[in-house]
Formats: sequence, structure tokens, C-alpha cells
Amino acid sequence: MTTGRHSATELDPSLDDYELAAALVREAGQLALLMRMGGLQGERKTSVSDVVTAADHAAEAYVLEQLRRCRPEDGILGEEGSSVAGSSGRTWVIDPVDGTYNFLQGSTYWCSAIALRHDLPAAHGVASDPDVILGAIYQPELDKLWTGGEGHPATLNGERIGGPSGAPLSELGAATYIHPTWLADPRAAMPWHAAAVSAASLRMFGSGSCDLGRVADGELGCWFQHSCPEWDWLPGKAIVRAAGGDTAVVRVNGLDWFIAGGPTAVRELRAALTSVPQFA
Repeated sequence: MTTGRHSATELDPSLDDYELAAALVREAGQLALLMRMGGLQGERKTSVSDVVTAADHAAEAYVLEQLRRCRPEDGILGEEGSSVAGSSGRTWVIDPVDGTYNFLQGSTYWCSAIALRHDLPAAHGVASDPDVILGAIYQPELDKLWTGGEGHPATLNGERIGGPSGAPLSELGAATYIHPTWLADPRAAMPWHAAAVSAASLRMFGSGSCDLGRVADGELGCWFQHSCPEWDWLPGKAIVRAAGGDTAVVRVNGLDWFIAGGPTAVRELRAALTSVPQFA
């Protein structure tokens, strides 16, 4: 199988933003899956678990091409390097394959994700947490499509979802991720440990967007992780908020921690993360 142009659909520019986002993640996810079936090798980025494949690049190239044709005035930002300045005040943020390590290992726990954000200063002065218009997350092998955003209820495969649990953190399973090297650094290890021991159980699956879709639909109780780039955060943030959940970003010892869940869980995660000693 080649890694060049794929027979994915040329999308209709008259689709509304939600229809376009859903079509993009479906097509990108299916392209990546087909390429994996044809055989792929990973290329190391920053560590043995931080990898990229030809499928990541091909899926991002497809989304980039479609967006430049369907939304020529919008900006575009992609994990694998796409960067297009727009004039509309909006930017599409692309994660062609979230969970690439899982993807390469043959796991089903990976997805294609996209968000549309406002090009405005973030609320409350948090530069890492811009305002998001919509998100779409597609997990190809399970055929799960989450969407949601401003003025649009959160859905899973077109059915409205109930939203995150309102239970306290001590009664919830928390999904999280921390790279092993950060556990040797007290700046990250101390707040992570404080939050982790506050939950009823922990889950670490390796795809933040897959996790956040499940927080939105109540399968996972809540979620926290530090230093998330926009493509790992904004698609899920939009959907969790559209489902009636809460999100927050809090800075502890120079690191931004990203939190999602029901309002009680988010409040308690924030308190746990900020309970540790602050380094100068």
C-alpha cells in the first residue's frame, strides 16, 4: 500500500463546521487504519514512546488539503507541522493520530481529533487554554465519533450523551498520563501524586482525546495531565464542556495541568494539584 494520495472523499465546502469536522476525523482515521493494515514503522521523536508514522503525516496532509479548500480563510495548526495563518479569526487544530504508540502496537485505543478555536487571548489569562468552538474525536476501530461545542450538544455517534459524573473525586476513576521521566522530577511528580491518590482508581491508556471523549460520556470519571499541546486538549475540552462538564488549567511549579470532569471532580483535582509545596 502506498503512503501517498488516498481515495478519501473530497469534502463539500457547504458542510457546516460540525459536519466538516466529523467528516475530517472519520476520513483521517480510516486512512491511518488502512495504512497500518498495509504495514508501518514508527520514527522516534523525543523518546521511544513518542513516535510518528507515515500515517500521521498522510492523515494530516489530507485534513490540511480539505480545510484549505473548504475553509480557505481559517487558520490551521497540526501536530505534525502544518501551520497556515488565517484571516477569519478562527484556527483548526489537527491531531491526525492521537495515541501513535498505541496505534503502532496494534491497540484500538487511538483516534483522529480536531478542534476549531477562536484566535483570541485565552480567558482568565491562561495562554495555554484558548476558547474552543467545537471538537470532534473519532476512534476508527470501535467506530466511535464524539462531537460537541458551542451551541451544539455533545454526542456519541449522533446520540446525545449524559455528561460527566457529578460524584466526588474519591468515588471516581481518574484517567491520566505522565511520562516515566517526569516521575523523577518533583515539579511534576508531587502534584501528580497528590491528585492520583485522591481518586478511587487510576487509568492510563495513552490517548488523551480518547480519554476525554469517555469523560464526556461518563465512561471515565475525570482526567488530568500536564503540559498538553492544543491538539491533545481542545477537541476533548469542547466535547466535555458541551456535555455539561467542566474543564480547567492550573499552573503548579511552572507546569500547566489540564483537568476535565464534572464540576466537583474538577474542583477537587485543582485543590489536590495545588496542595503541594511550590518551588521558587
